[in-house]
Amino acid sequence: MFNHTGFLSDIIRIIDGLLWLYFWILTARVIFSWVNPDPYNRIVQVLCGLTDPALNGIRRFMPQALWSSGLDFSPLILMLLIQILSSFLNNLQV
Repeated sequence: MFNHTGFLSDIIRIIDGLLWLYFWILTARVIFSWVNPDPYNRIVQVLCGLTDPALNGIRRFMPQALWSSGLDFSPLILMLLIQILSSFLNNLQV
């Protein structure tokens, strides 16, 4: 027979692992933004390509004064959302 709880638990672990990976990709993006890297560097382009859609989505809902003043809080908000979602998923596991 098919074990539904084991399958659901495995799916939750995969999603949680992907969230963990995205959290560290976002952390690398933030660290790279502090040192002003070459925008034509392939690693920087990949990091921006992976993180910009989510960050731009958060920036749409933030007041412009918060992210246009030089301090961008959207990565912090996204990291907090990832942690909340990860905690929620870990509480679902049986």
